Amino acid sequence: MKNECLSVVDEYDRVVGTRLRGEIHALGLRHRAVHILVFRTDDEMFLQKRSMTKDINPGLWDTAAAGHVDAGETYDSCAMRELDEELGISLANTPELLFKLPASAETGMEFVHVYRVFHPGPFQLNEEEIDGGRWIALEEFDAWLDGGGKDVTNTLKAIWREFRKTRHER
Repeated sequence: MKNECLSVVDEYDRVVGTRLRGEIHALGLRHRAVHILVFRTDDEMFLQKRSMTKDINPGLWDTAAAGHVDAGETYDSCAMRELDEELGISLANTPELLFKLPASAETGMEFVHVYRVFHPGPFQLNEEEIDGGRWIALEEFDAWLDGGGKDVTNTLKAIWREFRKTRHER
């Protein structure tokens, strides 16, 4: 995964070039990613525990599925691909786009499109990328973050603040 070719983007999320993933991260360049929140019910969502072999945020809890948008790929097609690759979910239609986060240090200089899917599971977790997963009640997750959010990625914290601020309801 370190040799993926990704689009480098400017402050307006316009493509200005392509580079290898490792170079983009090492240089702190802006690029694109997707994160998908997967809910079983309106008050329960699935979290993945990132593999300890990941070079960024190993062993931390994150959204159900996430990934970099490859060069030439759209955010929507990336969301569909990541759901299939990480959780074994094949969708006929693009998941619901909730919002977009700007590239910042907190998001690893990624512009992040955040999607939502309702799915009851079970999932086929990609063992190369995910060490485990769990369903969590939204109130429990709020309390976890209120307590400092130990073991939660900064990107998920930023996503959750925006999700709660905009109070996305089904």
